[in-house]
Amino acid sequence: MESSTRRPTPASRAAAAERDRLETEQRARKHRQDAARARSRAALREQQTAEKVAPVMRDEALPAGRYLDREDSWLRFAQRVLELAEDPPNVPLLERCRFTAIFASALDEFFGVRIAGRIRRMATGLPVEAASGLSPSQILENALELARELSARHARNFSEQIMPDLTAEGIDILRWKELIPEEQSRLERLFKERIYPVLTPLAVDPAHPFPFISGLTLSLAVTIADPETGQTIFARVKVPPLLPRFLSVGPNRFVPLEDVIAAHLDQLFVGLDILEHHVFRVTRISDLEIDEDVTENLLQSLERELMKRRFEPAVRLEVEESISEDVLERLITELDVDRRAVYRVPGLLDLSGLASIADLDFRNLKYPTFVPSETALPGDVSVFSTLSDHDVLVHHPYDSFTASVQRLIVSAAADPRVLAIKQTLYRTSGDSEIVDALIDAAEAGKQVVVVVEIKARGDERANIGWARKLEEAGCHVVYGFVGLKTHCKMALVVREESDGSLRRFCHIGTGNYHPKTARLYEDYGLLTADRTVGEDITDLFNHLTGFSRRTEYSRLLVSPAGVRTGLIERIDAQAALAMAGEPARIQMKCNALIDEATIDALYRASMAGVPIDLWVRGICSIRPGVPGLSETVRVRSIVGRFLEHSRVYAFGASSDAAPGEVWIGSADMMHRNLDRRVELLVRVTDPAHRLQLRQLIDMAMDPRIASWWLATDGTWTRHHLDADGNPLTDLQDLLVKARRGRGADG
Repeated sequence: MESSTRRPTPASRAAAAERDRLETEQRARKHRQDAARARSRAALREQQTAEKVAPVMRDEALPAGRYLDREDSWLRFAQRVLELAEDPPNVPLLERCRFTAIFASALDEFFGVRIAGRIRRMATGLPVEAASGLSPSQILENALELARELSARHARNFSEQIMPDLTAEGIDILRWKELIPEEQSRLERLFKERIYPVLTPLAVDPAHPFPFISGLTLSLAVTIADPETGQTIFARVKVPPLLPRFLSVGPNRFVPLEDVIAAHLDQLFVGLDILEHHVFRVTRISDLEIDEDVTENLLQSLERELMKRRFEPAVRLEVEESISEDVLERLITELDVDRRAVYRVPGLLDLSGLASIADLDFRNLKYPTFVPSETALPGDVSVFSTLSDHDVLVHHPYDSFTASVQRLIVSAAADPRVLAIKQTLYRTSGDSEIVDALIDAAEAGKQVVVVVEIKARGDERANIGWARKLEEAGCHVVYGFVGLKTHCKMALVVREESDGSLRRFCHIGTGNYHPKTARLYEDYGLLTADRTVGEDITDLFNHLTGFSRRTEYSRLLVSPAGVRTGLIERIDAQAALAMAGEPARIQMKCNALIDEATIDALYRASMAGVPIDLWVRGICSIRPGVPGLSETVRVRSIVGRFLEHSRVYAFGASSDAAPGEVWIGSADMMHRNLDRRVELLVRVTDPAHRLQLRQLIDMAMDPRIASWWLATDGTWTRHHLDADGNPLTDLQDLLVKARRGRGADG
């Protein structure tokens, strides 16, 4: 019997395909609309939450002008770095070189991100209201002027202090005319063989428009003349950024690369007269703008944005102090740069290159050698056995990252009982053993999930490379959320025990899984096999990799939904205790404190009488010591050999027997951390660990410890000498010495 089923024809197949396509487009359009509505609802919920938080003394209005300006505070942090570069008695010479380079890089970032972002928003008409109450133009004016003062101070310190001190130690940074003839001859050969082939002189005339000047690269502005016609021509020569900033001309003798190029301009402009030449440098917008809402492939979008970033508008022009007015005027006009952002610099431009000088092998001119302790985890016992017995709190760089956190991941990759490894990667090094271990684990058949944040500023290109390498090895790579950066630091290892049960081992940290910066950054990490933490971290990974909507956890606070509200609830609880006559206290250690809701909660707690100690490394917008508002607030900052990077939040009157409630994690008190990032804080439960964390903040607030103190007007004063002029105790040095005698996990 012939089947009555109608067979599809080419036309019907095409019609069905078209229907499917239209339905798919409709579903995608509905999804985008739903997502937009969801974001609007989330923003509304955030606003409603902000209105509900901090009920204590809510009816009492807080005064206007209670927030310090963010841009000013940012520059004050850079000033603290500069003060270390200016401190010959207490900071070794090559470390002063390093702080000089760090200040230069920090100012580059300030202009490329903060100033550029402010100019961009002002130019496009986007709202730029500041919590400080200052007008956008006034904030910009103040920032440019303070940056000018610090830039001049930075240049003077290098030329008048550091350069002579280097010479006294047998390290010479010379200009071309200071070289002996033999050195000049060697450099002439080097120029012909290694430098000349990569140079591209670009002349400007009616047939050749003004060339694009890439950001943060040195250039030579050259005025040349044709001896036959008398015509003068402007030209630009880019200093190749891939060549060393300082060329070696002999043992510990160096010359700037731009000097060598300038001395050989006649070989670039043969037959023409060199009338004048001057070094200049442009800073452009360096922050990224990605329209994630309409971008299906975030990876491709980021790659395109990285290319576009090279061509953003100029926001700063640095020139040699000796530059002629004619050449300067031409640069300002062609680059269309704000005249207030033009900086005449005495001496060398771009002192970030001094990092190579700081790396010279002069141990007597550096901080004493420091070897991190490897005793946090016993070397003769399995890491899984140790964590099954008790939690371990590690404090980097005093505790070795390699012997603790990295050991956990490497051991998990090699252990046949381990079934799965899940980890977030925000930044890591180019030769990361952690990445290699994850690849080995995937190739061994373990389930490996890696949440890679490819939008980590400054590491976007590297993270794209790692993401692809991990994917090629068989790891499940997730790029996080649209509209949110994944900034939390966590790892989860799932292991089958001998009885057949599964156990979860976790690491939650305040810093990145980066073994190199772990020797330079101060951070905490909690290693634990606690069941509750394991369940929370599992749920959070499911939230990151799937569609889980969970926002509440047992021992975690997770942004954007939970960190701000969770901490403000605890601040309010301390205020309520103080108002009831009960002991109360708040301690915080973070990199930045600018979130207005959190600051207002702290103000209200201070008005209630709560003692508040804040250790803030960088930007801080709270005004301490204001009568009737913040009399109980103290703010300190420590800048030194290691970059203070950990975040610790503690509540309650602490004692050895009852150390109160303590949280550690990745979140600073900034809008981006609380609203636009996935951040994580974990509650520390071990009494000894809580006491250790609180005692660290106590030490930082001790007047016998060297630190900077924040005043009501936003200025910071360095307290590093006692009444007799002797150096106060360096906290980081104290911790280095303490670690040398520490036993395992003790």
